[in-house]
Amino acid sequence: MAADLILVVHAAFVLFVVASLPAIWVGAAFGWRWVRNRWFRGLHLAAIAFVVIETVLGFMCPLTIWEDALRGTSDERGFIARWVHGWLFYQWPPWVFNAIYIAFGLAVALTWFLLPPRKRGA
Repeated sequence: MAADLILVVHAAFVLFVVASLPAIWVGAAFGWRWVRNRWFRGLHLAAIAFVVIETVLGFMCPLTIWEDALRGTSDERGFIARWVHGWLFYQWPPWVFNAIYIAFGLAVALTWFLLPPRKRGA
């Protein structure tokens, strides 16, 4: 059950990182103030920076390591856990993921400069 919980947290992290970028772009186009919130944007930038750094350094995600350690060699996941796991992991060569992570990180960093967050009250 703990491994399933880690898998759900991992999926939520991925969803936050991926969905936030288009939300920022759409929000900027519609003039939504929350997309320039410094805390939200800082967390988003930090999240993808973590992924890019671990990718460049060749480290596996700590959540993946933790989940694998809890699961051991068995695969006794429930339906939701199998669905989330299938959605989250693909069987591509590592270099494909590295390129995707780095390109996405660059897009987030570029968005930070093109649509900068604002200080509270600005």
